[in-house]
Amino acid sequence: MNPFDLSGRLAVVTGARRGIGLAIADALAAAGADIIAVSAQLEPTGSEVEQRVRGRGRGFTAYQVDFADRAAVAALAARLEGGDRPVDILVNNAGTIHRAPAAQHADELWDEVLAVNLSAQFVLTREVGRGMIDRGRGKIIFTASLLSFQGGINVPGYAAAKSGLVGLTRALANEWAARGVNVNAIAPGYVATDNTQALRADPGRSAAILERIPAGRWGRPEDLAGAAVFLASPASDYVSGAVIPVDGGWLGR
Repeated sequence: MNPFDLSGRLAVVTGARRGIGLAIADALAAAGADIIAVSAQLEPTGSEVEQRVRGRGRGFTAYQVDFADRAAVAALAARLEGGDRPVDILVNNAGTIHRAPAAQHADELWDEVLAVNLSAQFVLTREVGRGMIDRGRGKIIFTASLLSFQGGINVPGYAAAKSGLVGLTRALANEWAARGVNVNAIAPGYVATDNTQALRADPGRSAAILERIPAGRWGRPEDLAGAAVFLASPASDYVSGAVIPVDGGWLGR
């Protein structure tokens, strides 16, 4: 049997409208999974992620959810658990970023980033994870970051939240591994997405970043596909609490 086969599995991918989430949803669909895509601005019909998933011959459902709204996240969790099929795979990819020096980083920026990038991830995972525990199986994947290991520049809220996700990954793995639920994370490097547009538009910062990446290029969302399929599949059944960097060699430099 193919240990990477996801046929018959149902995967929820948050932040799936574009960038890394879109690439992961497409990769999971290519491996056989049906997809529930969730994003704050996801179109009800006709989105790129829907076209890709349906083009793979997989089932698709779209939900629009503001991850800064705790009640909306709880409602999503209830909807997922009340669905016709159990959630086999949960990819916590939704996120946001605000750039401002720490001395000028307003409370509202901090609060929004922590709400979306950390608190919402915990609430959704707690609720969906409870059903996985009851069934004795499930795969949970967080999107961490290089800034889970480093402080970054002008993104204190983002760095704090992404560092928190690594701690959350390990804490949940400690509790749930023996219950058949694998909890792991992927730490993307500098990937060409909307979140890094400001860096790529700054000639000095872009050159400095590229100089440090051994691969010699910015990452592409599709570079995350293999790690996501691995962590979502039976191939990773004995992998728990891991954080896999996909960074072109940045952390090894």
